[in-house]
Amino acid sequence: MNCLLGRKVGMTQIFDSQGRVLPVTVIEAGPCYLLQRKEQKKDGYHAFQLGFAEKREKRTTKALLGHFKRAGQSPKRLVKEARTNPGEEGKAGDVFTVEMFSPGIVVNVTGTTKGRGFQGVVKRHGFSGGDDTHGCTTHKQPGSIGASAFPSRVLKGKKLPGRMGGARLTIRNLAVIGVDKERNLLWVKGAVPGPSNGFLLVEKVSKRREEKGAA
Repeated sequence: MNCLLGRKVGMTQIFDSQGRVLPVTVIEAGPCYLLQRKEQKKDGYHAFQLGFAEKREKRTTKALLGHFKRAGQSPKRLVKEARTNPGEEGKAGDVFTVEMFSPGIVVNVTGTTKGRGFQGVVKRHGFSGGDDTHGCTTHKQPGSIGASAFPSRVLKGKKLPGRMGGARLTIRNLAVIGVDKERNLLWVKGAVPGPSNGFLLVEKVSKRREEKGAA
């Protein structure tokens, strides 16, 4: 296994050995429970189905209750699949914890960004807007967006007002600062997507990808 499901606890700061202040995100990573093992012969690919965070039975459908019961687990709020290598050992009921991580390794963290609703071009795309003086009346408008006689339409991909946030985002190559095995906490340098208590996927970066990113 090279990844864990988790939850964003919040942000804080710590001091390193040289006295520098480091911005740190605290992540509750695991424990994750193996609910189902996908195999090439039966499912067409190799993967582990993981469950994280408890969920009340009354808020779970009967179909999912049966699925969790077969795995010998209580209902989980978050269920995700993680691709594995052929021959990797694991059976339903196995538990994966934050012990698989160690300080100094590099991880990718995936989450859902905060929803901002419908926003204009200044906030959504960083437009400068019009002048505040000299008779300008188009302070936060996008300005002219169309072409002339040709092609007589607005081109695809034009930066315009619209829905902002609420999208899946991966922040890559974040260093692990510390690991608390007793409380299943992970300290990661920098910020990660989403609000506090938002669900995350924390994935180890392979040595090859880590060296390639560093280069």
